[in-house]
Amino acid sequence: MLLAALALAAAQPTPKPLILAFGDSLTAGYNLDRGLGFAPQLEATLRRHGIAATVADGGVSGDTSTAGRARLGWTLVGLPRKPDLVIVELGANDMLRNLDPALTRANLDAILVELDRRRIPVLFAGMRAAPNLDPDYRAKFDALYPALAKAHRAPLYPFFMEGVAAQPGMQQPDGMHPTFAGVKRIVTGILPRVLAALGRN
Repeated sequence: MLLAALALAAAQPTPKPLILAFGDSLTAGYNLDRGLGFAPQLEATLRRHGIAATVADGGVSGDTSTAGRARLGWTLVGLPRKPDLVIVELGANDMLRNLDPALTRANLDAILVELDRRRIPVLFAGMRAAPNLDPDYRAKFDALYPALAKAHRAPLYPFFMEGVAAQPGMQQPDGMHPTFAGVKRIVTGILPRVLAALGRN
């Protein structure tokens, strides 16, 4: 009986991971053609690595951390099942609106608490304040991501826009949103953390 059960388990197909990219315009593929944004490009890259994952696009352009916190529950309910991983990428709009980093931290903390309560693994994507902002603001904003990751024992990708911010050809004319080339660079950078979070590294 035991051998039969083991054989049956081995014959079962490997579950296809479901990933939620929960963020703002940076994950929503702002001003890019369909299929060129972060979620579809991450999905395509994972599949090229032999992982038949589905990456649900939970990005909403303009969202602050407050808006993300408010919609987390119904976003999860709208998925076909509980995701195997949620990539949390929020806070850039808080920074652009010069919102208090304490508010951003409280909202992101609540999001991480809720995902932990639901036993959903998280990959936390950090953001950095623009270099032209007040140094005190920048210090407080930049510090909140590693502090929250440490508090929640969540893996951190320190800067979602790594290799893209202020790089020629990587950002659209607005100087904020990634081009298709920028999205590809983001996906390449974050991919090892995604694979590790899925236990596929």
